[in-house]
Amino acid sequence: MTIKAVVFDFGGVLIDWNREYLYRHLIPDDTERRWFLDNVCKMEWVVQQDGGQTIEEGTAELIALYPEHEALIRAFYARWPEMVSGVMEEGVALVDRLEAAGVPLFGLTNWSAETFPYAWERFDVLRKFREIVVSGRVGLVKPDPQIFDLMRVEIEKQLPGIRPEELVFIDDNLKNAQAATALGWHGVHYTGALDTETKLRALNLPI
Repeated sequence: MTIKAVVFDFGGVLIDWNREYLYRHLIPDDTERRWFLDNVCKMEWVVQQDGGQTIEEGTAELIALYPEHEALIRAFYARWPEMVSGVMEEGVALVDRLEAAGVPLFGLTNWSAETFPYAWERFDVLRKFREIVVSGRVGLVKPDPQIFDLMRVEIEKQLPGIRPEELVFIDDNLKNAQAATALGWHGVHYTGALDTETKLRALNLPI
């Protein structure tokens, strides 16, 4: 078996994004902040924008449900850059080493089409990927098998005839890694660079 391409998730692997970075300033009390992030600006709501809903629509819908929290809801995307602290150096180092070894690299990310340009403009590591599928642009989100199919189509344009078992997918979300595995890919759950490196070496990747 030969791995012919590696596909990376971005948030939590290469880019350090966390709602807490903003909201710990806006809601200093830990209990209140946790309630707000679990019940109002929860990840299920974020995924709606990652899946193609506009920020304007998503914000309006949430304010209609929680009008008493309008200011905090609006802050989510108005101050979205404050949730991004920068790159995750160990993850970026994996990308650099795979690139140096000549391994074709691709990106598959759940990300709003409206906020992704911010990351693209600021983080050079994203330019190391031959093609990137952004969920907000295609209207699908991981772990939906269809978004993996779209990614494979893009990969096949550059690596004709590639088979699922020749692909590795790295994601910090276990469900997403499992979805790739279910499709015949080698799904790697990213819990840290060292563990991931060990898994990649077991797949005979030159890292």
